[in-house]
Amino acid sequence: MQNKFRGVMQSPVTPLKDDFSLDLPTFERLLDFHVRSGAPAISWPHHKGESLNLTIAERKLFAEAAVRVVAGRVPVTIHVSALAVEDTMALARHAQDMGADGILAITPYVWNPSLTAIEAYFVELCSSIDLPVLSYNSPSYLAGVEITGDLMARLIEKLPNFVGVKEASFNSEKFLEISRAALKLRPNFSMLTGVEFLLPSVPLGGIGSYSAAGSICPNLCNELFDSCMAGEWTRARELQFKMTRLWHLFKDQYPSSLKGGMVIMGRPVGPTRAPLPTATPERQAYIRAQLEELGILQTEPHGW
Repeated sequence: MQNKFRGVMQSPVTPLKDDFSLDLPTFERLLDFHVRSGAPAISWPHHKGESLNLTIAERKLFAEAAVRVVAGRVPVTIHVSALAVEDTMALARHAQDMGADGILAITPYVWNPSLTAIEAYFVELCSSIDLPVLSYNSPSYLAGVEITGDLMARLIEKLPNFVGVKEASFNSEKFLEISRAALKLRPNFSMLTGVEFLLPSVPLGGIGSYSAAGSICPNLCNELFDSCMAGEWTRARELQFKMTRLWHLFKDQYPSSLKGGMVIMGRPVGPTRAPLPTATPERQAYIRAQLEELGILQTEPHGW
């Protein structure tokens, strides 16, 4: 199960119409673009996909579309985290019923649960379905709540379908702590970084990431991963510098700036739901200048 989740996996944005309703035809086109551009897996809806701004019904509708459109070409995982734990469990069961290949779940939102409560949450979640489960560790979103190495070890020992982690602390010490604990017990455990910080994570046991910029530069994503896995460190460092500049460009009002960049690449996906702003023409002009300076406009696909 674990070997399904490696490489720079794409987590699509959520296309919207001008009235902020879901744009299903554009979502289907985006999914197909990611698969054709070399995505080793699809996972939706991460925060990049405005998961917090979607209703449960909307999330189920697009999750079903993801499984249907990808049609087994690559694995599809569904991010099931929600404010209400009951909604998380319902989304997990829905993912299994519709044929997804796995789920991703962050620690409970907003509250500050103890490590015992976090452990109980993942035990309940993993025990309620047969699908592979990847955890999502993001202390910045959760006021410091995070999965420790010791907790990771306990979860692996208890749960055979607990197969990986999206480690999004962007802290090499934390990544190494979890990697040490996890890989000792489950050598094929998928150690994934939150966005494409592959150069710091691969030597520590990482085998991939989820993608922030894949809707803009899939070629760069794949080349960076391949260089890291081949140990071509000088080339990988050059590509990582470029990818990191893109991350700093797009994380401003993320994913608003990312959607603005997609307009420039000929893949418009509509506005961003409130409270996030939609990228203004001025912001798009700035993004265009940065993409041109980085050589992205010359080396990446334009249009669908």
